[in-house]
Amino acid sequence: MSNPTGRTPAPMVRAFPTPGVQVRHAYRELDKAVNGDDDYRLALGDLNDLPRPWSPATCTAVPLRVELWNWLDAVVIWINHELVFDPADVIPACWPQHPHLVHELAVLADRRREADRSLTSDALEEWHRYALPAFLVRMEHRVAQHCQDLHPPVPPAAGRLTRHLDGPHFTERRHTYEDDIAVATGYADSNPDRWTPLRMVDTGTGEFAE
Repeated sequence: MSNPTGRTPAPMVRAFPTPGVQVRHAYRELDKAVNGDDDYRLALGDLNDLPRPWSPATCTAVPLRVELWNWLDAVVIWINHELVFDPADVIPACWPQHPHLVHELAVLADRRREADRSLTSDALEEWHRYALPAFLVRMEHRVAQHCQDLHPPVPPAAGRLTRHLDGPHFTERRHTYEDDIAVATGYADSNPDRWTPLRMVDTGTGEFAE
């Protein structure tokens, strides 16, 4: 169908990013640990050892940890694109270098994913009303001018996503992810294909489009 206006069609909203296979598997095991029968829980072993994506330190397997960082990166970009209007609220591209942001973003992403799975809007309304605004207030208070002073600057006229999508900032985040994998798991990961910058989200499936 032709477009007489010459504009490129775009969706009004984009779906929340779907985590990768390993993260989804971790969530399935946690769901079975809570809702499964005794036999299934016994097969899972020590439930305290199950990885919990909202607590990144528990995700020690290399493929899982890689997927978790990729998912959180996508979630940050999604929040900045879909839900942030005031530039002061933009989550900085250097978030992996701030442990307090890493911890909070993992919980924020988990709560948003859970709200998406609910059959009512209650959890999503609470996420929009309480969880996200409270996180942004804490972030602004803790980060303040710190990122502007200590990290590579971006021209004021640059778009809000530039900090995440330009080469130097993405490369810096990738190196942080690689260092984390090496320290946490003892695995030196230098495969750049593991770390994928933003791709557009399929609004029907929530998956990243190729």
